[in-house]
Amino acid sequence: MSVAKRFIATTDVRHNRGRNVAIIGGGIGGLTAALAFARREANVTVYEQAPALTAVGAGVQITPNGMRVLHTFGLTPALALAGVEAEAVVPVDAMSGEAIARFDLSTQKPRYIFCHRAALINLLARGCAAQNVRIVLNAKITSPRPSGAFEAPEGIVKPDLTIGADGIRSVVRSQVTPSDKPFFTRQVAWRAIVPQDHAEPVARIWMAKGRHVVTYPLSESRMNVVAVQARKTWADEGWHYADHPDNMRVAFADTCVELQSILEGADDVRLWGLFRHPVATQWSAGSIVLLGDAAHPTLPFLAQGANLAIEDAYALARICNEHADLEIALGAYEAARRPRVVRAIKTANRNARSYHLGGLPRHVAHTGLRLMGQHAPDAFLRRLSWLYDHDVTA
Repeated sequence: MSVAKRFIATTDVRHNRGRNVAIIGGGIGGLTAALAFARREANVTVYEQAPALTAVGAGVQITPNGMRVLHTFGLTPALALAGVEAEAVVPVDAMSGEAIARFDLSTQKPRYIFCHRAALINLLARGCAAQNVRIVLNAKITSPRPSGAFEAPEGIVKPDLTIGADGIRSVVRSQVTPSDKPFFTRQVAWRAIVPQDHAEPVARIWMAKGRHVVTYPLSESRMNVVAVQARKTWADEGWHYADHPDNMRVAFADTCVELQSILEGADDVRLWGLFRHPVATQWSAGSIVLLGDAAHPTLPFLAQGANLAIEDAYALARICNEHADLEIALGAYEAARRPRVVRAIKTANRNARSYHLGGLPRHVAHTGLRLMGQHAPDAFLRRLSWLYDHDVTA
Protein backbone atom coordinates (compact mmCIF):
# COMPACT_ATOMS: atom_id res chain seq x y z
CA MET A 1 0.00 0.00 0.00
CA SER A 2 1.34 3.44 -0.92
CA VAL A 3 2.09 6.06 1.74
CA ALA A 4 -0.84 8.13 0.49
CA LYS A 5 -3.23 5.18 0.71
CA ARG A 6 -1.98 4.25 4.19
CA PHE A 7 -2.58 7.84 5.32
CA ILE A 8 -6.12 7.85 3.92
CA ALA A 9 -6.85 4.51 5.57
CA THR A 10 -5.62 5.81 8.92
CA THR A 11 -7.57 9.06 8.80
CA ASP A 12 -10.73 7.28 7.66
CA VAL A 13 -10.82 5.12 10.82
CA ARG A 14 -13.71 6.42 12.90
CA HIS A 15 -14.57 3.82 15.49
CA ASN A 16 -15.52 6.52 18.00
CA ARG A 17 -18.33 7.73 15.74
CA GLY A 18 -21.58 7.22 17.59
CA ARG A 19 -19.96 5.69 20.69
CA ASN A 20 -21.61 6.70 23.94
CA VAL A 21 -18.84 7.82 26.26
CA ALA A 22 -19.40 8.75 29.90
CA ILE A 23 -16.67 10.63 31.74
CA ILE A 24 -16.75 10.77 35.53
CA GLY A 25 -14.94 13.92 36.61
CA GLY A 26 -15.00 17.39 35.09
CA GLY A 27 -11.44 18.47 35.80
CA ILE A 28 -8.64 19.10 33.32
CA GLY A 29 -8.24 15.44 32.34
CA GLY A 30 -11.96 14.76 32.09
CA LEU A 31 -12.73 17.81 29.96
CA THR A 32 -9.74 17.14 27.70
CA ALA A 33 -10.99 13.60 27.17
CA ALA A 34 -14.49 14.89 26.48
CA LEU A 35 -13.20 17.26 23.83
CA ALA A 36 -10.90 14.65 22.28
CA PHE A 37 -13.68 12.05 21.98
CA ALA A 38 -16.30 14.56 20.80
CA ARG A 39 -13.99 15.78 18.06
CA ARG A 40 -13.93 12.17 16.89
CA GLU A 41 -17.73 12.10 16.71
CA ALA A 42 -18.48 10.26 19.95
CA ASN A 43 -21.55 11.12 22.03
CA VAL A 44 -19.99 12.41 25.25
CA THR A 45 -21.43 13.16 28.67
CA VAL A 46 -19.35 14.48 31.57
CA TYR A 47 -20.56 13.87 35.14
CA GLU A 48 -19.16 16.32 37.69
CA GLN A 49 -20.08 16.15 41.37
CA ALA A 50 -19.58 19.88 41.99
CA PRO A 51 -22.37 22.40 41.34
CA ALA A 52 -20.19 24.24 38.81
CA LEU A 53 -17.09 23.64 36.71
CA THR A 54 -14.64 25.38 38.99
CA ALA A 55 -11.08 24.76 40.08
CA VAL A 56 -9.20 25.14 43.31
CA GLY A 57 -7.67 28.62 43.38
CA ALA A 58 -4.29 27.58 42.08
CA GLY A 59 -1.96 27.87 39.14
CA VAL A 60 -0.87 25.18 36.74
CA GLN A 61 2.14 24.92 34.46
CA ILE A 62 1.32 23.70 30.95
CA THR A 63 4.56 22.40 29.50
CA PRO A 64 5.14 21.92 25.75
CA ASN A 65 4.05 18.27 25.78
CA GLY A 66 0.66 19.27 27.19
CA MET A 67 0.43 22.34 24.97
CA ARG A 68 0.69 20.20 21.83
CA VAL A 69 -2.64 18.61 22.70
CA LEU A 70 -4.30 21.95 23.43
CA HIS A 71 -2.88 23.28 20.16
CA THR A 72 -4.73 20.57 18.20
CA PHE A 73 -7.94 21.88 19.81
CA GLY A 74 -7.17 25.42 18.67
CA LEU A 75 -6.80 26.67 22.24
CA THR A 76 -3.23 27.99 22.06
CA PRO A 77 -4.04 31.68 21.33
CA ALA A 78 -6.72 31.89 24.02
CA LEU A 79 -4.52 30.16 26.59
CA ALA A 80 -1.61 32.47 25.80
CA LEU A 81 -3.91 35.44 26.49
CA ALA A 82 -5.27 33.90 29.70
CA GLY A 83 -1.85 32.92 31.01
CA VAL A 84 1.78 33.99 31.04
CA GLU A 85 4.42 32.68 28.65
CA ALA A 86 7.33 31.32 30.68
CA GLU A 87 10.79 32.71 30.01
CA ALA A 88 12.93 30.60 32.34
CA VAL A 89 13.33 28.30 35.32
CA VAL A 90 15.50 29.85 38.04
CA PRO A 91 16.76 27.74 40.98
CA VAL A 92 17.41 30.01 43.95
CA ASP A 93 19.22 29.63 47.28
CA ALA A 94 16.31 30.38 49.60
CA MET A 95 18.63 31.44 52.41
CA SER A 96 20.61 34.08 50.55
CA GLY A 97 18.16 34.88 47.75
CA GLU A 98 20.93 34.28 45.19
CA ALA A 99 19.87 32.95 41.81
CA ILE A 100 22.00 29.84 41.30
CA ALA A 101 21.34 29.51 37.56
CA ARG A 102 18.88 30.46 34.86
CA PHE A 103 17.57 27.96 32.32
CA ASP A 104 15.89 29.49 29.28
CA LEU A 105 12.39 28.35 28.29
CA SER A 106 11.67 31.01 25.67
CA THR A 107 12.81 28.76 22.80
CA GLN A 108 10.27 26.04 23.61
CA LYS A 109 7.75 25.38 20.82
CA PRO A 110 4.94 25.44 21.67
CA ARG A 111 5.49 27.84 24.54
CA TYR A 112 5.50 26.84 28.18
CA ILE A 113 2.53 28.58 29.87
CA PHE A 114 1.69 29.53 33.47
CA CYS A 115 -2.04 29.89 34.00
CA HIS A 116 -4.80 29.62 36.57
CA ARG A 117 -6.54 26.24 36.60
CA ALA A 118 -9.92 27.95 36.34
CA ALA A 119 -8.84 29.67 33.10
CA LEU A 120 -7.83 26.36 31.52
CA ILE A 121 -11.01 24.61 32.66
CA ASN A 122 -13.08 27.46 31.26
CA LEU A 123 -11.39 27.17 27.86
CA LEU A 124 -11.84 23.40 27.79
CA ALA A 125 -15.50 23.74 28.82
CA ARG A 126 -16.11 26.23 26.02
CA GLY A 127 -14.50 23.82 23.56
CA CYS A 128 -16.73 21.02 24.86
CA ALA A 129 -19.83 23.18 24.44
CA ALA A 130 -18.87 23.85 20.83
CA GLN A 131 -18.69 20.07 20.27
CA ASN A 132 -22.08 19.44 21.93
CA VAL A 133 -20.63 17.67 24.95
CA ARG A 134 -23.28 17.26 27.62
CA ILE A 135 -22.12 18.24 31.12
CA VAL A 136 -24.15 17.11 34.15
CA LEU A 137 -23.39 18.95 37.40
CA ASN A 138 -24.21 17.89 40.95
CA ALA A 139 -23.66 14.32 39.77
CA LYS A 140 -22.03 12.40 42.59
CA ILE A 141 -21.34 8.94 41.19
CA THR A 142 -20.76 6.42 43.95
CA SER A 143 -19.24 3.63 41.87
CA PRO A 144 -19.85 2.18 38.44
CA ARG A 145 -20.87 -1.45 38.14
CA PRO A 146 -18.42 -3.95 36.61
CA SER A 147 -20.37 -3.59 33.36
CA GLY A 148 -19.55 0.13 33.29
CA ALA A 149 -23.15 1.12 34.03
CA PHE A 150 -23.82 3.50 36.90
CA GLU A 151 -26.59 5.49 38.52
CA ALA A 152 -26.65 9.11 37.35
CA PRO A 153 -29.11 11.92 38.12
CA GLU A 154 -31.14 10.91 35.06
CA GLY A 155 -31.23 7.22 36.03
CA ILE A 156 -29.12 4.17 35.18
CA VAL A 157 -26.61 4.99 32.45
CA LYS A 158 -25.11 2.22 30.30
CA PRO A 159 -22.42 3.82 28.13
CA ASP A 160 -20.19 2.01 25.68
CA LEU A 161 -17.17 3.39 27.54
CA THR A 162 -16.90 4.71 31.10
CA ILE A 163 -13.85 6.87 31.85
CA GLY A 164 -12.70 7.50 35.41
CA ALA A 165 -11.15 10.97 35.43
CA ASP A 166 -12.13 11.59 39.04
CA GLY A 167 -8.72 12.27 40.52
CA ILE A 168 -6.66 10.97 43.36
CA ARG A 169 -9.68 9.75 45.35
CA SER A 170 -11.24 8.04 42.36
CA VAL A 171 -14.39 5.99 42.99
CA VAL A 172 -13.98 4.43 39.56
CA ARG A 173 -10.55 3.01 40.36
CA SER A 174 -12.01 0.49 42.83
CA GLN A 175 -13.85 -1.22 39.94
CA VAL A 176 -10.70 -1.51 37.88
CA THR A 177 -7.83 -2.45 40.17
CA PRO A 178 -7.33 -3.74 43.72
CA SER A 179 -7.23 -1.03 46.38
CA ASP A 180 -3.80 0.22 47.37
CA LYS A 181 -2.44 1.93 50.43
CA PRO A 182 -0.79 5.28 49.78
CA PHE A 183 1.86 6.30 52.26
CA PHE A 184 2.62 9.70 53.73
CA THR A 185 5.85 11.08 52.27
CA ARG A 186 6.51 13.14 55.42
CA GLN A 187 6.05 16.25 53.36
CA VAL A 188 3.26 18.81 53.41
CA ALA A 189 2.52 21.59 50.97
CA TRP A 190 0.84 24.95 51.27
CA ARG A 191 -0.76 26.50 48.20
CA ALA A 192 -1.66 30.16 47.86
CA ILE A 193 -2.08 32.94 45.33
CA VAL A 194 -0.63 36.31 46.32
CA PRO A 195 -0.82 39.74 44.68
CA GLN A 196 2.35 40.54 42.80
CA ASP A 197 2.83 43.37 40.30
CA HIS A 198 5.35 43.22 37.44
CA ALA A 199 6.69 39.78 38.32
CA GLU A 200 9.26 38.39 35.91
CA PRO A 201 7.77 35.51 33.84
CA VAL A 202 9.93 32.81 35.41
CA ALA A 203 9.40 29.85 37.70
CA ARG A 204 11.63 30.18 40.76
CA ILE A 205 12.50 27.19 42.92
CA TRP A 206 13.59 28.53 46.32
CA MET A 207 15.57 25.68 47.92
CA ALA A 208 16.47 25.27 51.59
CA LYS A 209 17.29 22.32 53.83
CA GLY A 210 14.15 20.25 54.23
CA ARG A 211 11.99 22.82 52.42
CA HIS A 212 11.39 24.56 49.14
CA VAL A 213 8.99 27.04 47.54
CA VAL A 214 7.97 27.30 43.88
CA THR A 215 6.68 30.67 42.66
CA TYR A 216 5.54 31.79 39.22
CA PRO A 217 3.35 34.64 37.93
CA LEU A 218 -0.24 34.39 36.76
CA SER A 219 -2.35 36.88 34.85
CA GLU A 220 -3.99 39.82 36.61
CA SER A 221 -0.93 40.65 38.76
CA ARG A 222 -1.00 37.44 40.76
CA MET A 223 1.64 34.92 41.78
CA ASN A 224 1.17 31.23 42.46
CA VAL A 225 2.96 29.88 45.52
CA VAL A 226 3.54 26.25 46.49
CA ALA A 227 5.59 25.85 49.67
CA VAL A 228 6.72 22.36 50.71
CA GLN A 229 8.12 21.32 54.08
CA ALA A 230 9.48 17.95 55.16
CA ARG A 231 8.00 16.99 58.52
CA LYS A 232 6.75 13.99 60.47
CA THR A 233 3.37 15.48 61.35
CA TRP A 234 0.67 13.99 59.17
CA ALA A 235 -1.73 16.20 57.22
CA ASP A 236 -4.85 15.28 55.25
CA GLU A 237 -4.59 14.61 51.54
CA GLY A 238 -6.43 17.08 49.34
CA TRP A 239 -6.29 20.75 48.39
CA HIS A 240 -9.28 22.15 50.24
CA TYR A 241 -8.04 22.17 53.85
CA ALA A 242 -7.60 25.73 55.05
CA ASP A 243 -4.60 26.63 57.20
CA HIS A 244 -3.43 29.83 58.82
CA PRO A 245 -0.90 31.68 56.63
CA ASP A 246 1.36 32.19 59.65
CA ASN A 247 2.04 28.46 59.79
CA MET A 248 3.54 28.63 56.31
CA ARG A 249 5.45 31.81 57.10
CA VAL A 250 6.93 30.34 60.30
CA ALA A 251 8.24 27.36 58.33
CA PHE A 252 10.28 29.76 56.16
CA ALA A 253 11.00 32.46 58.73
CA ASP A 254 14.79 32.11 58.40
CA THR A 255 14.88 32.44 54.60
CA CYS A 256 15.79 35.52 52.57
CA VAL A 257 13.83 38.77 52.76
CA GLU A 258 12.50 38.49 49.20
CA LEU A 259 10.91 35.10 49.79
CA GLN A 260 9.46 36.15 53.13
CA SER A 261 7.97 39.22 51.46
CA ILE A 262 6.19 37.01 48.92
CA LEU A 263 4.79 34.76 51.65
CA GLU A 264 3.58 37.80 53.61
CA GLY A 265 1.11 38.47 50.80
CA ALA A 266 -0.80 35.22 51.45
CA ASP A 267 -4.16 35.54 53.20
CA ASP A 268 -5.91 32.36 51.97
CA VAL A 269 -3.73 29.26 52.34
CA ARG A 270 -4.54 25.62 51.72
CA LEU A 271 -2.50 22.81 53.26
CA TRP A 272 -2.33 19.22 52.12
CA GLY A 273 -0.27 16.19 52.95
CA LEU A 274 1.72 14.67 50.12
CA PHE A 275 1.05 10.97 49.75
CA ARG A 276 2.69 8.63 47.31
CA HIS A 277 0.26 6.34 45.49
CA PRO A 278 1.40 3.41 43.38
CA VAL A 279 0.54 3.46 39.70
CA ALA A 280 -2.61 1.38 39.20
CA THR A 281 -1.75 -2.27 38.53
CA GLN A 282 -4.26 -2.19 35.68
CA TRP A 283 -5.97 0.77 34.06
CA SER A 284 -9.06 -0.86 32.61
CA ALA A 285 -11.59 -3.59 33.23
CA GLY A 286 -14.26 -4.37 30.68
CA SER A 287 -15.50 -1.04 29.37
CA ILE A 288 -14.14 1.01 32.31
CA VAL A 289 -10.84 2.86 32.02
CA LEU A 290 -8.82 5.31 34.12
CA LEU A 291 -6.80 8.39 33.21
CA GLY A 292 -4.77 11.04 35.00
CA ASP A 293 -4.52 10.95 38.78
CA ALA A 294 -7.12 8.18 38.95
CA ALA A 295 -4.55 5.90 37.30
CA HIS A 296 -1.21 7.38 38.30
CA PRO A 297 -1.08 10.13 40.95
CA THR A 298 2.18 12.05 40.98
CA LEU A 299 3.87 14.34 43.45
CA PRO A 300 3.97 18.03 42.39
CA PHE A 301 7.73 18.23 41.79
CA LEU A 302 7.86 18.06 38.00
CA ALA A 303 4.75 20.10 37.07
CA GLN A 304 3.35 17.12 35.16
CA GLY A 305 0.11 16.10 36.89
CA ALA A 306 -2.12 18.10 34.56
CA ASN A 307 0.11 17.52 31.53
CA LEU A 308 0.11 13.74 31.89
CA ALA A 309 -3.69 13.78 32.26
CA ILE A 310 -3.97 15.87 29.09
CA GLU A 311 -1.72 13.41 27.25
CA ASP A 312 -3.70 10.43 28.59
CA ALA A 313 -6.97 11.95 27.41
CA TYR A 314 -5.78 12.55 23.87
CA ALA A 315 -4.07 9.16 23.60
CA LEU A 316 -7.15 7.34 24.88
CA ALA A 317 -9.46 9.01 22.37
CA ARG A 318 -7.04 8.45 19.50
CA ILE A 319 -6.41 4.78 20.29
CA CYS A 320 -10.11 4.03 20.82
CA ASN A 321 -10.77 5.60 17.42
CA GLU A 322 -8.33 3.15 15.86
CA HIS A 323 -9.93 -0.02 17.27
CA ALA A 324 -13.46 -1.36 16.95
CA ASP A 325 -12.77 -3.68 19.91
CA LEU A 326 -12.63 -1.55 23.07
CA GLU A 327 -10.84 -4.22 25.09
CA ILE A 328 -7.98 -4.18 22.60
CA ALA A 329 -8.01 -0.38 22.54
CA LEU A 330 -7.85 -0.02 26.32
CA GLY A 331 -4.99 -2.49 26.56
CA ALA A 332 -3.09 -0.60 23.86
CA TYR A 333 -3.72 2.68 25.68
CA GLU A 334 -2.23 1.39 28.93
CA ALA A 335 0.73 -0.16 27.12
CA ALA A 336 1.43 3.13 25.37
CA ARG A 337 1.12 5.33 28.46
CA ARG A 338 2.46 3.31 31.41
CA PRO A 339 6.24 3.51 30.72
CA ARG A 340 6.09 7.27 30.25
CA VAL A 341 4.08 8.07 33.37
CA VAL A 342 6.23 5.75 35.50
CA ARG A 343 9.34 7.59 34.32
CA ALA A 344 7.76 10.98 35.05
CA ILE A 345 6.72 9.91 38.55
CA LYS A 346 10.21 8.62 39.34
CA THR A 347 11.71 11.91 38.13
CA ALA A 348 9.31 13.91 40.32
CA ASN A 349 10.26 11.80 43.33
CA ARG A 350 13.96 12.48 42.71
CA ASN A 351 13.30 16.22 42.49
CA ALA A 352 11.65 16.14 45.91
CA ARG A 353 14.91 14.87 47.40
CA SER A 354 17.24 17.20 45.50
CA TYR A 355 15.29 20.34 46.42
CA HIS A 356 15.69 19.65 50.16
CA LEU A 357 19.38 18.89 50.46
CA GLY A 358 21.43 20.30 53.33
CA GLY A 359 25.09 20.53 54.29
CA LEU A 360 27.76 19.30 51.89
CA PRO A 361 25.31 17.60 49.47
CA ARG A 362 23.47 20.93 49.15
CA HIS A 363 26.73 22.77 48.41
CA VAL A 364 27.77 20.18 45.81
CA ALA A 365 24.34 20.24 44.12
CA HIS A 366 24.20 24.04 43.98
CA THR A 367 27.73 24.19 42.58
CA GLY A 368 26.74 21.73 39.88
CA LEU A 369 23.68 23.81 38.95
CA ARG A 370 25.79 26.96 38.88
CA LEU A 371 28.37 25.40 36.56
CA MET A 372 25.64 24.01 34.33
CA GLY A 373 24.03 27.44 34.07
CA GLN A 374 27.36 29.06 33.20
CA HIS A 375 28.84 26.53 30.83
CA ALA A 376 26.02 24.29 29.55
CA PRO A 377 22.70 26.09 29.99
CA ASP A 378 21.07 23.91 27.33
CA ALA A 379 21.83 20.79 29.38
CA PHE A 380 18.79 21.43 31.58
CA LEU A 381 16.37 21.16 28.65
CA ARG A 382 18.33 18.32 27.06
CA ARG A 383 17.86 16.29 30.23
CA LEU A 384 14.10 16.91 29.98
CA SER A 385 13.80 16.49 26.22
CA TRP A 386 12.15 13.07 26.68
CA LEU A 387 9.42 14.88 28.61
CA TYR A 388 8.91 18.24 26.89
CA ASP A 389 9.57 17.12 23.30
CA HIS A 390 7.08 14.26 23.43
CA ASP A 391 4.18 14.67 21.00
CA VAL A 392 1.23 12.42 21.83
CA THR A 393 -0.65 13.89 18.84
CA ALA A 394 1.92 12.70 16.30
